Amino acid sequence: MRIATWNVNSLQARLERVEHWLSSARPDVVCLQETKLADDAVPALAFQALGYDCVHHGEGRWNGVAILSRVGIDDVVSGFAEGIEPDTDARLVTATCAGVRVTSVYVPNGRSVDDDHYRYKLSWLARLREHLDATSSPDDDVVVLGDWNVAPTDDDVWSPEQVHGSTHITAPERDAVEALRDWGLVDVFRRHHPETGLYSWWDYRRGDFHQRKGLRIDFALASTSVVERTEFVVIDRNARKGKQPSDHAPVVLDLAA
Repeated sequence: MRIATWNVNSLQARLERVEHWLSSARPDVVCLQETKLADDAVPALAFQALGYDCVHHGEGRWNGVAILSRVGIDDVVSGFAEGIEPDTDARLVTATCAGVRVTSVYVPNGRSVDDDHYRYKLSWLARLREHLDATSSPDDDVVVLGDWNVAPTDDDVWSPEQVHGSTHITAPERDAVEALRDWGLVDVFRRHHPETGLYSWWDYRRGDFHQRKGLRIDFALASTSVVERTEFVVIDRNARKGKQPSDHAPVVLDLAA
C-alpha cells in the first residue's frame, strides 16, 4: 500500500502536474493540502478517470484538504470531530482507506510569533490531539500526514541561525507536535532517514531549491503498527522541478501488506 502527501499550492493551477504525478507514482492513497477550492469545484471526474475516489473539505480561495483513494474511502470526518471547537478554516479531513485511518492536515502557518495566527496554530494542534482521541486509537493503523508548517528539529532546517526567531521552529510548536508523538505516533521519515539535509519545502525566491535551502515541514506521523509495515519513505524532489511547481514536494510511504 502506497500512501503519499502533497501540498499542491492550488489544485486548479497544478491539476495537470498532479494528474501526471498520480499516473507515474501510483499511490493508493494521497492526501492533498492547500487545494484552494470549494467542494463543488474539485475535479472529481479527472480523479475518477485515474481510478481515485475523492473526499474534499474546502472553502474556495484559501486552504482546502483532500484524500484521494483507489482502495476505498469510509467513515469520513471533515474538520474536527464532533464535540471539539470547530475550525473556521478547511484544514483537516479524516477517512478510513483499506483499514488505515488517514488524516490529511494543513496546519496553520502561524505568520509570526507575536501574531494571533500563531496562537491559533498552537490551539489547532492541541485540538488535533483531541480529534485523534475522538476518531481513532494508537492501537489501530493510523497515519496523520500533510503540511505541518513545523520543522520538528533543527536537523529539519537548512540553517537554524538564519530562521531563528521565526515560526515553524519555536519550542511551543515543536512541543505541540511532540504531544502527538506522546499520543502514540512516530515520525516515519526520520525512522528511515536519520541524516540531515533532506527537505520538503523550498521558498520560490532566491533559488532556494537549487541551493538546498529548505525545511522539512511535510511528513507523516504514524502508529506503531503502520511504522512496522513501512518499507520505504521518500521525499519526491523531482516533483518540485520543472515548470510552475508547487513549493512543496510529495512525501511517499510504502507499506507492506
